[in-house]
Amino acid sequence: SFRESSMISSSDSAVTVLGIDPGSNVTGWGVVRESSGRLELLANGVLHVKGNSFPDRLAFIYHGLHDIIEEFRPQEAGVEQVFAAKNVMSTIKLAQARGAAIAACASFRLSVQDYEPTLVKKTLVGTGRADKEQVAFMVARLLGRAHIDGPLDTTDALAIAVCHLTLRRFRRLESLA
Repeated sequence: SFRESSMISSSDSAVTVLGIDPGSNVTGWGVVRESSGRLELLANGVLHVKGNSFPDRLAFIYHGLHDIIEEFRPQEAGVEQVFAAKNVMSTIKLAQARGAAIAACASFRLSVQDYEPTLVKKTLVGTGRADKEQVAFMVARLLGRAHIDGPLDTTDALAIAVCHLTLRRFRRLESLA
């Protein structure tokens, strides 16, 4: 019937995801589209966070990501979870930068998933202890590139987007079983 065929095509329809690696100095971002199981890199980069005060820096992150979301119109987002650093103030600043990133996503009503760094590494590389260079290598391969330009903050953000799409595919398959 028509209803069955439209359900099949909707599960194959393209989805665009924004991956965010939040930071109070540098916030990495990457936009990846998946269509019929094929990954496509749409854009990636970093926000070199500027501002005279910490609230100004948070506003910079919010507005920078807001502009990226407005341009690329992702349907979903993945954001790296905060890990507890040895320095409490660093952890708090990172958590606030993450909050600014999530607020930018929420302003567009994007569904946002949190990902622990070890889960992202395990999903892409096979081990939760992979280093950033191994992650960058796998991101490039999975996106059909020899290399991804830019600092590791941008490949980390792309890794989050690819992890989101991979786990999203698994969740969809589980719901069909």
